[in-house]
Parts: sequence; structure tokens; C-alpha cells
Amino acid sequence: MPAQREADEAGIRRQVDTIVEGLQAKDPDVLKQVYATDIVSFDVEPPLQTVGVAAKLRNWAPVFASFDTVTYEVRRLTLAVGDEVAFGHAFARLGGRLKNGTTVTGMWVRVTYGFRKIDGTWLITHDQVSVPLDIVSGKAVVDLEPDAPQPPGTG
Repeated sequence: MPAQREADEAGIRRQVDTIVEGLQAKDPDVLKQVYATDIVSFDVEPPLQTVGVAAKLRNWAPVFASFDTVTYEVRRLTLAVGDEVAFGHAFARLGGRLKNGTTVTGMWVRVTYGFRKIDGTWLITHDQVSVPLDIVSGKAVVDLEPDAPQPPGTG
């Protein structure tokens, strides 16, 4: 891997680490650093789409309001990095202690990131968070683990 590509991948991984740090610190100003001003986000919560960094940060506001402490974990971050754009995917889990004292371990979600290099900094221009769906029941399947054995043909 060429040196520039290695540096770019390291920079993107630092941005994902910044998301973890910002969530655990419950600090929207830290999170704001990783998103492009015009980010388009497809999150697990309504609406179907938000546009702009202010809207993306509003999606995190209920977490900050509900949790006393926040844990956030990212696993299996895989990246494909070009000169100006990159994409990645990972599993992530949000948890912590709610303000009422209840500890939440959280569910694993699938995250896809789209990055652009803007003025020398890799920023998230698109993200999508999802959970698997049981087609028959129409319900989310929230008890899956990223490191658990997968059914044949799915892993």
C-alpha cells in the first residue's frame, strides 16, 4: 500500500475513533468535527433521511439526554480508500448507564460510511445505520453478534 494511501486510511480511522470519543464524552462539538456540513444520513431512528450536520447532531441528542454515561464500540471497520473518496463499513454498539440507573448493553447495528477528502480532511458525507429485519414478522432482529458464527451463505 502506498504511503499516502496508508496515511489516508489512518486519518479515516482516527475520524471513526473521534466518533467514539465524542459519543462517550457526550460532546456534540467533537462529533461535529467528523461530518461534512451537508452530510446525508440514513439512521435507525426517524426520519428516513436527515441532511446537514445540525440535523445529524439532533439525532444524537436523545442519546445525550437519556444516558448518564455512554459506551460506544466499533468492530470490524473495513475501508476502501481512493484519492478523494472512501467508503467503509463496520458494526457498532451503543450502550451505557441511563439516567434512571439502568445499564444498557445495546444492540449491534450495521454502519456504512461515505467519506470525502475536503480541504485535506476526511469527512463523513453519508452514513447509514441499519439492523437486520425478519421479513415474516416485520420486526428488527436485534440479538445478533458480529463475532458469532453466521448461518451458511451469509458470512
